[in-house]
Amino acid sequence: QLQLVESGGGLVQSGGSLRLSCAASGFTWDYYAIGWFRQAPGKEREGVSCISSSDGSTYYADSVKGRFTISRDNAKNTLYLQMNSLKPEDTAVYYCAKYAGNWFNYGMDVWGKGTLVTVSS
Repeated sequence: QLQLVESGGGLVQSGGSLRLSCAASGFTWDYYAIGWFRQAPGKEREGVSCISSSDGSTYYADSVKGRFTISRDNAKNTLYLQMNSLKPEDTAVYYCAKYAGNWFNYGMDVWGKGTLVTVSS
């Protein structure tokens, strides 16, 4: 059974940090690119960051560059998102998603249920 389970969300003050985790099961983890997405209240879901499986290349949305760091532990089948210098506009439900291939040009085919991050001002 393909599954992605996010954890690590919570309430944090502006300027604080959180680390999100996404535990994967049911597929060959290191074959696929995987990423983080978020959806703020009243807004469309947007891509935050993703990491390939082929060479570890990463992508970051402009809004999080320099503040967020994506990483993957292939031994633990786990994806991480270290979020520093958090801002109220980072408040959203954060989802991890698996791509259908090893690069970002593939569509996403498995989604987690999300974890809520709330940043207070």
